[in-house]
Amino acid sequence: MDALARAESLIALTPDYPEPGVLFRDVSPLLADGDALRTVIRALIEPFDGRFDIVAGIEARGFLLAGYAAALAGVGMLQIRKAGKLPRPAAAVSYALEYGTATIEAPGVLREGERVLLLDDVLATGGTLAAAQSLVAQLGASVVGSAVVLELNDLGGRAIAGDVHAVFTA
Repeated sequence: MDALARAESLIALTPDYPEPGVLFRDVSPLLADGDALRTVIRALIEPFDGRFDIVAGIEARGFLLAGYAAALAGVGMLQIRKAGKLPRPAAAVSYALEYGTATIEAPGVLREGERVLLLDDVLATGGTLAAAQSLVAQLGASVVGSAVVLELNDLGGRAIAGDVHAVFTA
């Protein structure tokens, strides 16, 4: 079994969570395995090698991925947080959820024209990733790519988030 197939095999499946009929895919076991995590981080950033100045991670698992990716690439990291978690947010974007809205924020650490690689764990409906792309633009930087560990194809996230590099799909 190659390293990527092994990493994918670590994604745990939980039927009927959080509600009946849903098959929840948990990347926590993958994140807990050093070899699998290293393999997935390399696969996340490889298509964008040399094209980004900073890696942005979306709360919360996106922080873990972005921190590792930034260290591996020798660049900095931008935290994209849920509203109310930053003492001085420089920008905020609200987006629609199935029932209501959510807001994400970022600190003012980006430089004008900086090239940003956005990372998150899962692409589902695409709202959070699209909001993060908008947030980066508000801060005067540009998104050179968006990447996720796992894309849930049936939820149509690309229709909202655009082109996304997914290491695995389900």
